[in-house]
Order: sequence, then structure tokens, then C-alpha cells
Amino acid sequence: MTPEHGLLLAAAAFAAGALNAVAGGGSFLTFPALVFTGVPPIVANATSAVAVSPGYLGSTWGLRQELAGLPRQRLRREAGIAAAGGVLGALLLLVTPADTFRALVPWLLLFATGVFMAGPALVRRLTRHRGQAPGALARAWGLLAVSVYGGYFNGGLGILLMALYAVTGETRIHTANALKNLNSLVLSWLSVATFAVAGAIAWGPALLMMAAATAGGYAGARAARQLPAQAVRALVTVTGLLMSAVFFLRD
Repeated sequence: MTPEHGLLLAAAAFAAGALNAVAGGGSFLTFPALVFTGVPPIVANATSAVAVSPGYLGSTWGLRQELAGLPRQRLRREAGIAAAGGVLGALLLLVTPADTFRALVPWLLLFATGVFMAGPALVRRLTRHRGQAPGALARAWGLLAVSVYGGYFNGGLGILLMALYAVTGETRIHTANALKNLNSLVLSWLSVATFAVAGAIAWGPALLMMAAATAGGYAGARAARQLPAQAVRALVTVTGLLMSAVFFLRD
């Protein structure tokens, strides 16, 4: 890793941590930065997951009171499902041929950007018009599917989880957010552990980016009260579209 690459990765991770603290979408920066510095796409995806993972712990801790009000059995059940999905998604990534994943990358980025763009409106619509909410079994299968996606490719994960809780009858927004953070933490760390065992993480860039993302998350949290949310979301959306276009052109 050259000094120039190190500076690029640190800057991307710092900005990603700040974005995640304000609106999400940090993986739109960390993953492309790793690829642009020569890290193979599958290793870059695994390393990007490591880089943004510390933020999940802080956000889960911040909503611990909402989690404390839920039945322990439900928390254990959903965390177990998220863990299984995260491992399955990570294993699926590891057995995906490199050329296949390289071809999928622009589509995954575009999908994640679309989810990010439509996310708030989608969650509001599902909350308002969900009608008869599906039962616990449907929520469990939905959580497993979203967790597999999160273990495979992290972009847009939080919005998908929020949409899942909205459509399955969770009307308390802070509770849904707390569950989203907890399950993101569990599946992220389990998928990272799977990548680590498989030797699919570039640890030098990963450690540098973890430190920078943590600092960026702190700075972003402090700035969150001063920045217009819509402006930040627009910035993330433009970034996602640009990164998607770049990867389409690279192919």
C-alpha cells in the first residue's frame, strides 16, 4: 500500500464514517476506494465490511433502552437469524467466481443506490398502508433474506431492514431502528469473521480504514445537527450513481 493509496483509503473511510452517522451510504465510498487502489473486488467487499463495522456497535449502544424493552426471546431469535444470514451471505460471496462478482458490482451498487433513494418514502408508505401485518414466520424469513444480502453486499442494508420491520407491523420507529442496528451489528460481525477465516480481508487497509471511519463517525455525529438531511441524502445518492456509472464503464 503506497502512501498515496493510504491517504485515499483513510479519506474515503473518514467520509464514509461521517455519512453513516448522518444518513448512511458509507459503503459507496469505501468499496470503490479499495477497488481503485488495486484490491480485488471480493477482497475489497470483505475489507469494506470490516471498515464500517465499528459504527454498528455505537449505534446499537445508543438505542439500548429500546432493546431493553423487548422480550429477550425475540432478541435472541432475530439475532440468531441475522447471524445465520450473515454467514450464508459471506459464504455465497466467497464461492462466487471473481469475474461473476466483478460483473455484478455495478448492478449491486445501482440497486443499493435505488434502495437508498426510495428508502424513507418506502418505509413511510409501508407503515401507513401495511394493512394486516404478516406474522412472525414471515418476518423471520424476510430477516433471513435481508441478512443474506447484507453478508454478501452491505449496501442499502439498513433501509431494507427498516422496510422489513415496517411491513411486518413494527410501528415504533425507534424500536425498529434499534432492531435494525442490532441485527446489522450481528450479521456484519459474523460475516466479517467468516471473511477473516477464509483469508479474504486485506488487514492493512482494513485497520487503517476502521480507525478513519471511527473518527469520521464521531465528526459526523457532531455535525449531524447542523447539516440539512436532504442535502446529505442527495450527496450520497449522487455518489452512489457516480460509482455505479464508473463500474459500468470499467466493464
